[in-house]
Amino acid sequence: MINALGLLKRRRFLPLFTTQFLGAFNDNLFKTSMVLFATYAIFDDAGTEASFNAVATGISILPFFLLSALAGQLADSFDKAKIIRLVKTAELFIMAVGAAGLLLAKNGHTRTGMGLMLGAVLMLGIHSTFFGPIKYAILPQHLKPDDVLGGTGLVEAGTYMAILLGTVIAGWLPVEGAAIAVMVVAAIGWVAGRQVPPAPRMGPELKLNYNPLTASWRLIAATLHIPRLFLAICAISFFWTIGAVLIIVFPPLVKNVLTADETVASFAIAIFSVGVAIGSVVVNTLLKGHISARYSPVSVIAMGVLICLFSVLASNWSGARPGALYNLADFLSHPGAWPVALTLLGIAIAGGMFVVPLYAFLTTTVEQDQTARTVAANNVVNAGAMTVGSVATIALFAGGMSPENLLFVVAGMCLVAAWIATRLHRACD
Repeated sequence: MINALGLLKRRRFLPLFTTQFLGAFNDNLFKTSMVLFATYAIFDDAGTEASFNAVATGISILPFFLLSALAGQLADSFDKAKIIRLVKTAELFIMAVGAAGLLLAKNGHTRTGMGLMLGAVLMLGIHSTFFGPIKYAILPQHLKPDDVLGGTGLVEAGTYMAILLGTVIAGWLPVEGAAIAVMVVAAIGWVAGRQVPPAPRMGPELKLNYNPLTASWRLIAATLHIPRLFLAICAISFFWTIGAVLIIVFPPLVKNVLTADETVASFAIAIFSVGVAIGSVVVNTLLKGHISARYSPVSVIAMGVLICLFSVLASNWSGARPGALYNLADFLSHPGAWPVALTLLGIAIAGGMFVVPLYAFLTTTVEQDQTARTVAANNVVNAGAMTVGSVATIALFAGGMSPENLLFVVAGMCLVAAWIATRLHRACD
């Protein structure tokens, strides 16, 4: 097996890695800029802030419900590289809309600006729906079988490193700078996407089903009858539900519990991104290229324990004086800052170790002409789980639950994910 990092030197992998990295970076740069601007400059209530984050999350995953089946069919029917080029061209337009929204909201046209920003979030969801199946399904076509796990790990690690950079930069850039940056990155991503080698259709031509409901149902039914795929998709869905809740909770938790500003919120999400990237690489090293759920149960149990610890640390945090927020320097000088940061890092490392092998199951269990549809079926189920998690989060906040107590609910979900991963390990290893 090629050393995983050695894949970055390969013409058949580097352009894809670069394209998905820039796409994830830009997506997160825009969304984080929007969320932080809304949290710190528009709203002034933890429940309202969390509800807005949940609405934005729901809008971004709606296309996965409606279009994942079509996206999977198209990716298995046409050259995946050509679809990538079309998607990256659309990103230029999407970011123009989002940048306009940021600038209008900043200059006092809040309603129009928010409408454009949420519209851009919806279109970015469509963008991700069509790109998502390809970035994993193309790997078995471009890589040797022994390198698929390494490639999957690098894609996952690269995604979270891109989230890291997007998050950090969003926390420090002014709104005007973010608007310019998303346009520049979209242009660079368009160039990178044109360098991805061809990945033509592998099997017989498909008859496309454009009905989102029947197409999604048939897609899922054709996938979930395979036990290891069913278990892998369920486990991944729990992971992304946990992730969705954490993304919703983090900004209001940082502002209202840790009493810190947007640079600290950016720092917290950045730590999480680094941790998932580390976990993605570590699990590939431990498994030595063998696709297995061996470490997934213990990883997600460790994740749940650390989430409980994080909640306890947040509950016992000594906040800033009334009316003030810690900046990043003040936060890092706080005696409780490093336990909080290290606990968050541990949560993320455990999460990365849990989920990466599960994605490898999706692309190696079925024939190469079915991989995109398999990933698309996973995306549909993931979207459903994340929607349930988002709605439940809004309901719990409306019922008066605090952000730090909601983390205990997330820890309980980790136990369910561990049970599913254990079944998968027993079924396959």
